[in-house]
Amino acid sequence: MMAIILAGGLGTRLKPFTVTIPKPLLPLGNVPILEVVVQQLSAAGVKRIVLTLGHMAPFFTAFLDSWAPENVKIEYCIEKSPLGTAGSLALIQDLEDDFIVMNGDILTTLDFGDLFSVHMEKNAWGTIALSRRDVNIDYGVVESTEDNLLKSYIEKPSMPYYVSMGINVLTRRCLEYIPAGQKFDMPQLMSAMKDAGRSVVCYKTDCYWQDIGRFDDYQQASEDFDKAPERFMPQSKGA
Repeated sequence: MMAIILAGGLGTRLKPFTVTIPKPLLPLGNVPILEVVVQQLSAAGVKRIVLTLGHMAPFFTAFLDSWAPENVKIEYCIEKSPLGTAGSLALIQDLEDDFIVMNGDILTTLDFGDLFSVHMEKNAWGTIALSRRDVNIDYGVVESTEDNLLKSYIEKPSMPYYVSMGINVLTRRCLEYIPAGQKFDMPQLMSAMKDAGRSVVCYKTDCYWQDIGRFDDYQQASEDFDKAPERFMPQSKGA
């Protein structure tokens, strides 16, 4: 199994932390976020990991050249200019038939193996991991009929919705929908495949998930990791 970790972002929302260190290398406790991600992928059976890099690329290569699981091959793909969360896939050599693509700044307990298995069982072109979120409305929400009669009245409801976790599985065939040399993001790719009639699966999960994009997110992830690091650091399944 192959995984691509997107790690070329600037991390501007986490400045000043990211002025001197790239976001995926920020520590959770004393463990870099990227180390947690790589350990989880290795435990799920991933044998090859490609990091797409741009900003502060030497920091990543120095870290992973000194530390990496023995049963995982680490490779690098350097972007000369930002190509987006999907555009860089066109630069990677020898893509496997199906592979995981994920952001490098995520703390999660997602079952990567199950996500990949569902993608394969569905014969999907793309599979998007989704996490549920709820918005609490502080007002009474009223729905009316077309002739302005009361249809429903719900006091301060909680509205559920699903968000992308920044973790996906793709087939190599997706490359035909990625314009060469242009900035192209994952939502554009998934939408292009869906519009073309290709199967894009939504994988809903109630696992722990924290995107580390802002200071509050990073603080919460750090607290959760410190409370139970063993929850996020599984033992590798081996070769």
